[in-house]
Amino acid sequence: MKTALVIIFLGISTGICAQTVNPEGGTKSLNFNNLFDAQTEAGVACYRIPALITAPNGDLIAAIDERVPSCGDLKWSKDINIVVRRSVDNGDSWTEIERAIDYPHGQSASDPSMIVDKVTGSIFMFFNYMDLDKGKDIYYLKYVKSTDNGKTWSPPMDITSQIAKPEWHNHFKFITSGRGIQTHDGTLLHTLVNLEKGLYLFGSEDHGERWYLIDTPISPGDESKVMELDDGSWMINSRVNGLGTRFVHTSSDKGKSWMSVPDTNLVDPGCNASIIRYSSKKNGDDKNRLLFAHANHKDERKNLTVHISYDEGKSWSQGKTIFEGSSAYSSMTVLDNGDIGLFFEKDDYSENVFTRFSISWLTDGEDNPNN
Repeated sequence: MKTALVIIFLGISTGICAQTVNPEGGTKSLNFNNLFDAQTEAGVACYRIPALITAPNGDLIAAIDERVPSCGDLKWSKDINIVVRRSVDNGDSWTEIERAIDYPHGQSASDPSMIVDKVTGSIFMFFNYMDLDKGKDIYYLKYVKSTDNGKTWSPPMDITSQIAKPEWHNHFKFITSGRGIQTHDGTLLHTLVNLEKGLYLFGSEDHGERWYLIDTPISPGDESKVMELDDGSWMINSRVNGLGTRFVHTSSDKGKSWMSVPDTNLVDPGCNASIIRYSSKKNGDDKNRLLFAHANHKDERKNLTVHISYDEGKSWSQGKTIFEGSSAYSSMTVLDNGDIGLFFEKDDYSENVFTRFSISWLTDGEDNPNN
């Protein structure tokens, strides 16, 4: 029987390949901590596909693919595991690498994404699975769950039959890596892509006991992130290959219908990005703040940039460059101390670094929510 490895707290390690840079326009240097480096791990070809969340107790969990024989994606590799590191001090130090999902050779798990259920305290880590020996090119959609802030994980649960139609069995389908959300009413919500049919949402209204598909295809859209806006409507920000810009979809009826428009202010080379909510007037904060991180270039995966929006994504700041060079997938979270944590692929996927910054740093002192 295939199960996830139970992982235990292994202690704190510090100072992994820290690098200091001065981002363009910055008033303060950022420290880059390389959390996953294949050059230092024997037998691992590369690490790819970062996911980052803040656990209910404030710990950080960074998850990523451990791609053993090659850097190939799921359908090309018989040995991909999902590994994690955790931090109990807002990213100052991290545990050693721990395996959260490890199938026997021939079976692979890829593309981690997480949702924190703030009501129950559970953390769901979703992934895409394939048995390359017995079911090549057949994608299954699964998750593991932690009830102790990411210290241990349950055996995998297969939810393919709940969130994918039977006729999709042979289709290229996957849950988007990075993270999903929990809405104000407690619904867990995430994005699923079927390359033949379109982009979809799936969710749970009973804290993960059962999952369902919202059967409204959205187009165009590849890897995407969903966000609940302050008025209760939903917004999806999508990767669209070959367009050179992001696409935005909005729904005011819980996903039954959508309005879709390109956002020409957010250029994109066709790459997974990250969007999170920093603050909400609905929650009693002083302002609505959304943050968006992406490879800010229309042709190449480079120039990782973070933008801020004060009008629920209708417009975005010019943005601040985090790293000008090669940079691809990214994942953000709000830290327990109010800073923003950012975990991204750097230098042609050779490094997977964590950095953090404040809203004040991002806005050159114009916005300081902590004062």
